[in-house]
Amino acid sequence: TACQLAFTLAAEGNSVGLLDVDICGPSVPRMLGLSGREVQQSGSGWTPISVDLEGDTDGELLVMSVGFMLPNADDAIIWRGPRKNGLIKQFLTDVDWGTLDYLIVDTPPGTSDEHLSIIQYLRGSGIDGAVVVTTPQEVAMQDVRKEINFCRKTNVEVLGLVENMSGYQSPVSNLQFRDPSSGADVTAATMAMIQSKCPELLSVMAHAEVFPAFGDGPQGMAAKFGVDLLGKLPLDNQLMAACEQGQAFVTAYPDSIACAPLKSIVANLKARVEANAATRAAREGAAASE
Repeated sequence: TACQLAFTLAAEGNSVGLLDVDICGPSVPRMLGLSGREVQQSGSGWTPISVDLEGDTDGELLVMSVGFMLPNADDAIIWRGPRKNGLIKQFLTDVDWGTLDYLIVDTPPGTSDEHLSIIQYLRGSGIDGAVVVTTPQEVAMQDVRKEINFCRKTNVEVLGLVENMSGYQSPVSNLQFRDPSSGADVTAATMAMIQSKCPELLSVMAHAEVFPAFGDGPQGMAAKFGVDLLGKLPLDNQLMAACEQGQAFVTAYPDSIACAPLKSIVANLKARVEANAATRAAREGAAASE
């Protein structure tokens, strides 16, 4: 989610930094098409890796990850907390990020050293807030509830909640069919039957709840905790393909099922960040005039 959020913001003309602090499982280089790249040093510090953005955009996307420092992408990182914390501090103080509109920090699941460190080191410069991502099942939401409470205890605003893998949608014409007894592919015969009996079904959108929501689901959880539901992102094989290929989803697959929901999530998040910034500016102005 962080990678496609960064891609989308950059495609809109913003200068975006993406910091991967998932030290033990750095997947950002692969998901941004940067596998095999190495960090360079200059007189002003480490130079983040720049992503070649497709399409007509004035934006930029700069990335830093421990994955760029591994001789082999499959190498295991076996570090204790202090060493992780030291690297995160270096990523913030020794990297020449330049002037950014947004700095997105991709953290691992949970509430561990990485989360505490990033809050500690960024506290002085101001943190707009956290975006929390969940899937509909209870085993995921119980962890997310802890993360929301973690944010509140550390005075980090939760900007909103995103429901990922929110069902599967596909045109009937893109579905595959199998015989329930033998497992044989009967797609061609089924499509021919639909075409002859009821061709209008081919333009209908099929929807399935792959992960049935527990209770009131993420929307109910958001209401209970008083946080905004930024949107629901459905399962989409083209979104998965974009992540695997290191592409900006909204640029590579503009007509895909999940494109509009992703754009809506980004728009809602930007509106929340901008509204909070305006509120802070008004308060500071009022305090200065007293």
